Amino acid sequence: MATAQRQSGLPDRIRLPFAFDPAPLAGDLAALGLAEWIRHFVPQNYSGEWSALPLRAEASATHPILMIASNPDATDFVDTPLLAMLPNIAAALAAFGCPLSCVRLMRLTPGSEIHEHLDLDLDADAGWARIHVPITTNEGVSFHLSGTPVTMAPGEVWYLRLSDPHRAANHGSTDRVHLVIDARVDGWLAAQLQAGAAAPV
Repeated sequence: MATAQRQSGLPDRIRLPFAFDPAPLAGDLAALGLAEWIRHFVPQNYSGEWSALPLRAEASATHPILMIASNPDATDFVDTPLLAMLPNIAAALAAFGCPLSCVRLMRLTPGSEIHEHLDLDLDADAGWARIHVPITTNEGVSFHLSGTPVTMAPGEVWYLRLSDPHRAANHGSTDRVHLVIDARVDGWLAAQLQAGAAAPV
């Protein structure tokens, strides 16, 4: 698989050298029942339904849309009441030894697509890393970064340089739900990224 690299030596996708048992994470997801998912606030970037639930948000955010937004200038973040209902997901987040800012569950329903776009602030070289942990997926799900596919299995932990062009689609019959984490790149996370980059995928 060809991956784009920067002068730092980090490729555009890295599977970190640890993973989570996806079954307890999926159990938390099932316990949410009929929780009210919030549609993504940039409708031109998708077709169908792409929605989120905030688990950690900017401390001053009270509107649901602001709670799922990632503000690179924010410095104060708090867990939302929803996270207290999800002990296994909370335990997974506690395994990260770096500062976490915005954290949410993101759902792409069957037949939905995320159109190709860029998120300019999401680059480990600039100090911010977006981490994806798939919880539920199916064989009809695809994710492309810089024109090449990234296959992510449930429970795996992936850094994706989303300042590059990326798109996704769910052509299966079940929801694709990822735990999506925005993190500051400190010494701990830098070491995880370097270890993951050095390991065979």
